[in-house]
Amino acid sequence: MSPRHVGRDRQRLTATVTDIDVERQRALLVAVVDDRAQAADIEDSLAEMERLVDTAGSDVVDVVTQRKSHPDAATYLGKGKAKELAGLGKALDIDLLVVDGELSPVQQRNLQQIFEVDVVDRVALILDIFALHATSRAGMAQVELAMSRYRLPRLRGKGIEMSRLKKGIGARGPGETQLETDRRRILRRISQLEQELEDLSTVRNTQRKARKRSQTPSAAIVGYTNAGKSSLLNALTGSDVLVEDRLFSTLDATVRRVELPSGREVLLSDTVGFVRDLPHQLVESFRSTLEEAVDTDLLLHVVDASAGLPERQIAAVRQTLEAINAHQIPEQLVLNKTDAISAGALTRLTNLHPDAMVVSATVGTGLKALMAFVDEALTPETEDLELLIPFDRGDLVAHLHEIAEILSETHEAAGTHIKARVPVRHVAGLVEFGV
Repeated sequence: MSPRHVGRDRQRLTATVTDIDVERQRALLVAVVDDRAQAADIEDSLAEMERLVDTAGSDVVDVVTQRKSHPDAATYLGKGKAKELAGLGKALDIDLLVVDGELSPVQQRNLQQIFEVDVVDRVALILDIFALHATSRAGMAQVELAMSRYRLPRLRGKGIEMSRLKKGIGARGPGETQLETDRRRILRRISQLEQELEDLSTVRNTQRKARKRSQTPSAAIVGYTNAGKSSLLNALTGSDVLVEDRLFSTLDATVRRVELPSGREVLLSDTVGFVRDLPHQLVESFRSTLEEAVDTDLLLHVVDASAGLPERQIAAVRQTLEAINAHQIPEQLVLNKTDAISAGALTRLTNLHPDAMVVSATVGTGLKALMAFVDEALTPETEDLELLIPFDRGDLVAHLHEIAEILSETHEAAGTHIKARVPVRHVAGLVEFGV
């Protein structure tokens, strides 16, 4: 299978960071694709990988695909193909081999020996991008935890290479000792990070409970990376969350308060972006951040309408939502960036998703209609109740303060007399205390 040249400027590029010129790496991107895969799916996948490589600070100088039923167990590409591409890599003067897939430790080590350059798979690439963009204490801890879990099984090869002695009694060499030391160090660090994130999660839970007690409804903006979630949050709330045309430019959940058309307020949270085949290490490590999407009343699923294959992005987001048990929360599809597509393309999308809201965070199209929808969707069906709660049921009084709008509260000889506007789903459990 001949390489597909991408027609880029293959001269070394430099990016300025403060006063230092940092040379961008030259990367060769390779992928094993299924024999049954459609050309459009392959192109979309490779285009996304090129954007990931660019976001990580490297330039793709060539792209090669190989159609096989499954990757080779030892070298991913097959030994002959790998050696052939190693020659291409030398001719192109590459610094990095990027694989559109997840490599086993054995495959990664063998490819490094054949190509004699660093080898990075899709998982490591996404982890590296997350590491670049993590700024908060929680974000940095979550990324480090994911990277530690990724690196742990890959220590095995280094231990074998460093060992100077053969097997047998008394043959434990310094390499094996170093392997065990590194393994213990990473395991200890993983334990520390898990404890730190558990403490931070406790703080988040406390904050969420406080928001619930305030009886303010909430909505979470979710979606594929670079779908325009932060732009939409800024447009709806007038805030200044970082917006960049980059993948995963924001990692930490951001919560903003916004007034609805009815005058009520809603808490809008912007969550970390999803991506196809999001590494399970990141899903686990970012679970506490992703819980912002779980503990909410409504999901605004933002879709980049101008993307090549938006249906694939929608499916990837819903797969991740299911992984964090958020798929049962009411979801509203929001087609964003509609100013960047033709009328015909928009018509095709709306025919596929007739209930979707059509907006453009950039030019402001459809934002009023979206806020009206959120207002209506988050207006609970309520019933006004007059209750007399015995003094020994202080727990029920506290519960009412959490779930209902208290209209009046007085203390009488027989108990606490409360008039409250209660969500319908809670009425049945209060009937016996009705006045």
